[in-house]
Amino acid sequence: MSNITVVSCAILGASGHGKVIAEIAELNGFTEIHFYDDRWPELARIEHWPVSGNSDTLIKRVHNYANIVVAIGHNVTRMNKYRTLFEQGACCLPLVHPSAVVSRYAKLGYGTVVMAGAVVNPFSCIGKGCIINTAATVDHECMIADGVHVSPGAHLAGAVEVAEATWLGIGCHIKQLIKIGSNAVVAAGSTVINDVLDNQTVVGVPAKPICPKE
Repeated sequence: MSNITVVSCAILGASGHGKVIAEIAELNGFTEIHFYDDRWPELARIEHWPVSGNSDTLIKRVHNYANIVVAIGHNVTRMNKYRTLFEQGACCLPLVHPSAVVSRYAKLGYGTVVMAGAVVNPFSCIGKGCIINTAATVDHECMIADGVHVSPGAHLAGAVEVAEATWLGIGCHIKQLIKIGSNAVVAAGSTVINDVLDNQTVVGVPAKPICPKE
């Protein structure tokens, strides 16, 4: 008789991002990974992992899994999926890659994923369903709301505030004490030295708002 304990994790979204999350789950001791994706049954596998159903199937099986992670890059869509899962009583614990450094004084919300090489420093608070991507850094006392994506190599100085569903692009830099509104976008490689409004997209060094076309 086998002595191996099966600990199952479900991942909603069979994507490249999902593959990264699957490996992090395995590194955290999950021994069985099941993907769910709305392209099922046409999509039956992703690499060596099975795709076991679609979103509706997962909703019916939420209590079968020790953890469920939504691997969808679009912030609003990801949070809507999490809200549905929460309503059904799903367990959506944060996942942290073993090479990431998360202070014991930081807080991570349900469903948040911290990727390889990322750093979250003391007294920062990361909301639910966030992505702190590869080698990103979040310095002391930052307040990151639900559904934010901090892209690979993005760096936040101390006491930055980021509201819900905002996207901080790859390699961007955010000056200390900056406030960034909800549903905003900071373009890749930008340096933010002024506050960013809700729904605003900023680009450049220093970052400036893109004016909407007439």
